[in-house]
Amino acid sequence: MKYFSLLLTSITLLTSEVSASEPADTLSAHQLGEVVVTARNLNEDIIPAQVLSGEELHRLNSNSVADALRYFSGVQVKDYGGVGGIKTVNIRSMGTNHTGVVYDGVELGNAQNGQIDLGQFSLDNIEALSLYNGQKSEILQPAKDFGSAGTIYMRTRTPVFGEGERYHARATIRTGSFDLLNPSALIELKLSRRVSASLSAEWVNSSGKYKFRYRRVNPAGELAYDTTAVRQNGDINATRIELNTHGSLDNGSWTFKVYNYNSERGVPGAIVNNVWRRGERIWDTNSFAQGRYTGFFGRFTTLNNIKYAFYRTHYVNNDDKQVKIDNLYRQKEIYFSSANEYEITARWRISASYDFMWNTLDADVYGFVKPDRFSQYLSVATALNLDRFKIQASALGTFIHDRIKGQEAPSDKHVFTPAVFMNGYPLRNKDFSIRVFYKQSFRMPTFNDLYYADMGNSKLSPERVTQYNLGLLYDHHSAVSVISAARVSADVYYNRVKDKIVAYPKGQQFRWTMLNLGLVDIRGIDITGLLTLNPWKDLYLTVRGQYTFQRAIDITNPADNYYRHQIPYIPRHSGAAVVNAQWRGWGLNYSWIYVGERYNQQENIRYNYTQPWYTSDVSLSKDFQLGSVSLRGLLEVNNLLSQDYDVILNYPMPKRNYRVTLTVEI
Repeated sequence: MKYFSLLLTSITLLTSEVSASEPADTLSAHQLGEVVVTARNLNEDIIPAQVLSGEELHRLNSNSVADALRYFSGVQVKDYGGVGGIKTVNIRSMGTNHTGVVYDGVELGNAQNGQIDLGQFSLDNIEALSLYNGQKSEILQPAKDFGSAGTIYMRTRTPVFGEGERYHARATIRTGSFDLLNPSALIELKLSRRVSASLSAEWVNSSGKYKFRYRRVNPAGELAYDTTAVRQNGDINATRIELNTHGSLDNGSWTFKVYNYNSERGVPGAIVNNVWRRGERIWDTNSFAQGRYTGFFGRFTTLNNIKYAFYRTHYVNNDDKQVKIDNLYRQKEIYFSSANEYEITARWRISASYDFMWNTLDADVYGFVKPDRFSQYLSVATALNLDRFKIQASALGTFIHDRIKGQEAPSDKHVFTPAVFMNGYPLRNKDFSIRVFYKQSFRMPTFNDLYYADMGNSKLSPERVTQYNLGLLYDHHSAVSVISAARVSADVYYNRVKDKIVAYPKGQQFRWTMLNLGLVDIRGIDITGLLTLNPWKDLYLTVRGQYTFQRAIDITNPADNYYRHQIPYIPRHSGAAVVNAQWRGWGLNYSWIYVGERYNQQENIRYNYTQPWYTSDVSLSKDFQLGSVSLRGLLEVNNLLSQDYDVILNYPMPKRNYRVTLTVEI
């Protein structure tokens, strides 16, 4: 709290200084202020994204980015429970490492284990979340972005000032179950006509203690355990601070970001054999600085990114029944990207991009090999827009070179991966479209996959993915009808993953057992729908739903007991629904998530069966206006029916819980 108070004091002094030093606005009263367009027409995308943005995003009963992603079709979230539990995302059963996570234009990395813990990213400063299957429908992007099988884009809020405005400020306090205390603050400053800045800070503190029911049966079907206990070692104490600077130029724009996340948290281990408490703890320090420049020069556009990141992880295991561990891991990353696009004609564009990345990992472990990885990516792409028919094609070359201390490194990897995307509009008004894409992607095993004898497997083969997708979209908007917006999409897809790598918890959540499943056949259907109604004045209703069917089976070896069995933790059926009503400043939101039956091991037998689960969440909000000050009160009830469920076997999730939020904005 001392550091948080100091931060708020600094923000106040900075605001006062800027306000006092900046001259009064002398623009003519007839001059229009700057207009910034933050939305885009989804019909412009060859492969439309699933998007949650603005008020719709913040109305969800979600505390982190991972929570919000549950409402996207084709997404599986692995959640180990509690406020501080690790949360990773998997798209269409291809694995977390095939999912790119891009934060304000630059991809997040973790060469150590490839797992981006999305539970560390709060929604307080997120303006929009987007999910693209295949890749983003733009050819002007970093070469590395062409390499992911699916990508999540997180965009933070960009300051927009009206005439005469020089600052905005927002403060939020959130409290609730599990002894949660979560204050945050945001200030946006107009430093000059062309430069603005924002400073966002947040503190999360929680004991992570919640009641759960533990019920297990033995292989004979007899009841082995049935009790209620309190989850232990799920506490978290974390701070996040983020500084963003935005500038406009005569022929472009630039941004600069500095980010720091610090946390100490317990690792709530698996509940096995009536053991309720584990001795694992993790201290994380994630810091990075990144810059982005976009320039427009006639028909030529350039996009350049640069980033330096430092990740420090301190892992301790004091469990009496396991080997004592106290290890410190330090990871560094340097990244540079240059993407360039040329408009040959009004309908035909080409691009070329080059990315360079250097990663290194050090640890205070005896005999550690200290790997370095040099990655280079070179892409070429083209886009043709014939009004009713659009096509994009790209080719990516990936070049990987590893160095390790005292051992022979794996051979260099040179891989070529193409992609083709097409979209057509058979109707005159473009409400209906048909899309299809083919894509190959590739990913190297991580440092942990290759170089840790007790975590990974040095004999792992790299993964290769081939994707096929056929989709239909109906998207209609009307300004005069009761139905102001209607959107329905359906996709049928087939993915083939060769040498698929799957991570299983190895008793300890921080450590993993890595396996090559060989060949995986994935077939699925994604259906999404959105309906916005305005039945009478001041009442607005929004209904959003999604359903996913997936058959993801191992077809490696007919002699295996699990041949053609569903791979672990992938449900055949899953879905979500959200209903929201807005009336004169009141907001009522109901959300429902369903995950069907799964198996927690490779063999689909009764002993490995994991029951389906569903949750219902409700929230009620009220907006107030006191002069120039806006206030919002929010009451949330999560897991309304107090369901007992596990996302991951033996990691029980919370029963009914509550949150109360108050936001003040100037």
